[in-house]
Amino acid sequence: MNTTIGPDDCLLVIDVQNDFMPGGALAVPNGDEVVPVINRLARAFGHVVLTQDWHPAAHVSFAANHAGTQPFQSLTLPYGPQVLWPVHCVQDTPGAALHAGLNVPHARLVIRKGHHADVDSYSAFLEADRTTRTGLAGYLREHGVKRVFCAGLATDYCVAWSALDARAAGFEAAVIEDACRAIDLEGSLAKAWQDLRAAGVARVVSADLLQGKG
Repeated sequence: MNTTIGPDDCLLVIDVQNDFMPGGALAVPNGDEVVPVINRLARAFGHVVLTQDWHPAAHVSFAANHAGTQPFQSLTLPYGPQVLWPVHCVQDTPGAALHAGLNVPHARLVIRKGHHADVDSYSAFLEADRTTRTGLAGYLREHGVKRVFCAGLATDYCVAWSALDARAAGFEAAVIEDACRAIDLEGSLAKAWQDLRAAGVARVVSADLLQGKG
């Protein structure tokens, strides 16, 4: 993949929120390390979109809402398999807020996902029922975006799903490896990289994109 950033490229910054940081309700190991990397990357992109996990308290993905279950168990819901999570990123709570150190003042759009109580949403493009769209693909097309570079949390869930759906929507896509961190639940990280490679998603690092940009 050509790593020269141009006007038809978008940086998609996924779920850099307090509950995914060390000490948060669903902490991604070393999740806070992505913040300075993303800040450096964002300055090189003219077009940045943010996503925010935004759940109602009664969300179907929370183990607390299923009697007799524990976080990280799986259930089969009407739309398919669902990992049950600790309560996290509840709407209008401090845990759902973007990390205070994230400095992307020129971000054009914030996509809030997971706001329907009865379906989870990892991807920035399509909810877990695989039919409910967020509108991001149409927005990017209207703005002439051809390539989507994904960063944020977590590599093996929301980042990977977003990158795969970007490809499925007809965009070139890449995951910026050092601008992401993973949960890695039962081999989920290795499987995510395998799926990304098979779909034609590029695997890049920030230094390649920032080369010559100071």
